[in-house]
Amino acid sequence: MTDKQAHLTIDGIENTIDLPIYSSTVGPNVIDVTSITKNGFFTFDPGFMSTAACESKITFIDGDEGILLHRGYPIEQLAVSSDYLETCFLLLNGELPTPAQKQEFVTAIKNNAVVDASVANIIKSFKRESHPMAMLCSAVAALAAVYNDEIDITKEEDRKLTAYRLIAQVPTLAAMVYKHRQDETFIAPDANLGYAENYLNMTFGTAGQAAKVSQIIAKAMDRIFILHADHEQNASTSTVRLSGSSGTNPFAAIAAGISTLWGPAHGGANEAVLNMLEEIGSVENIDKYVAKAKDKNDSFRLMGFGHRVYKNFDPRAKVMKQTCDEVLAELGLENDPLLAIAKRLEQIALEDPYFISKKLYPNVDFYSGIILKAVGIPAEMFTVIFATGRAVGWYAHWDEMVSTAYKIGRPRQLYTGSVKRDYPKK
Repeated sequence: MTDKQAHLTIDGIENTIDLPIYSSTVGPNVIDVTSITKNGFFTFDPGFMSTAACESKITFIDGDEGILLHRGYPIEQLAVSSDYLETCFLLLNGELPTPAQKQEFVTAIKNNAVVDASVANIIKSFKRESHPMAMLCSAVAALAAVYNDEIDITKEEDRKLTAYRLIAQVPTLAAMVYKHRQDETFIAPDANLGYAENYLNMTFGTAGQAAKVSQIIAKAMDRIFILHADHEQNASTSTVRLSGSSGTNPFAAIAAGISTLWGPAHGGANEAVLNMLEEIGSVENIDKYVAKAKDKNDSFRLMGFGHRVYKNFDPRAKVMKQTCDEVLAELGLENDPLLAIAKRLEQIALEDPYFISKKLYPNVDFYSGIILKAVGIPAEMFTVIFATGRAVGWYAHWDEMVSTAYKIGRPRQLYTGSVKRDYPKK
């Protein structure tokens, strides 16, 4: 907090309203407008694009400069030098772990990876063609029932154990969802495997057989988890905070976040990339579709280019591009027809003056969609992968909120409906 103040003048009110200004360590300062309610006003900010609903020390984004920091560390450094579980520890605790802390954390995750049989049965009860996100949301919500009597959100140890359970079991649940849709036997977690390696084995492995997971593919999946681990106060994270502000079970709050992520405007972007590539059909059609994308009167949009937040290059995309090339080489898919369309679109976006002038660079969804398709994960499972990586970010924000003094969320509204009127007499 600083001694700076903003002064609001309103027609019809004699005195100005003094509003304190709070300083950020990085990024814009914020004006505290809570006192204007005493004068009979609310602020109007649809989509909360100009409103800071909380104070946080976890993640910082500068969209204009293409910067994403987790606890101060640039995402591109974490993606190259760290791994997902170390990044999880960082998000939850604020600092990178010592080797001993890292080992303790990894062991705790592995020890909590087995899902209760009742939750596995819930997944089995769904129709096989059910949407994966509906199944994942229900399964995570069911964890609230399994652990309801074991969580006191006022106790740090209970919150820590809940974090272990969430991070450990979401990939198990994600793999179960896939296996159920394929009508295949669930595979139990293997404590001898790394986090991403274990997920891939539970997804693509065969029950009773030794794990056979490419280390290049496992590294790529781990990197996808890192690059999706947190993204500040987006729609799903804000949902988790708002839901959690009522004091609800954290698994229930996370399930609410999963429901929000399910929306195509949020977590469905990489699935939309694959749908777009399939619509284009072949490299020969690319020029036609690029022309359609440039036509303001045409409804067609190129998916996976540009970003709502990043007005420059998505910092996550730089690392994901390298990973994409490594995966395609590992799988021998450099000449895959659908991927050939993607590579040509990438080249156009990086060279065409129209795309450059509008800063429509390939984003993380563009490259992650290509990687997941190449690995063999169906498009309808893409958002489940997103949720698996993002679980730690949701939890870190929930934990940060409940660890401090907080209020239940209660947004205001601009009411434009009917004034008071009497019910007609009969």
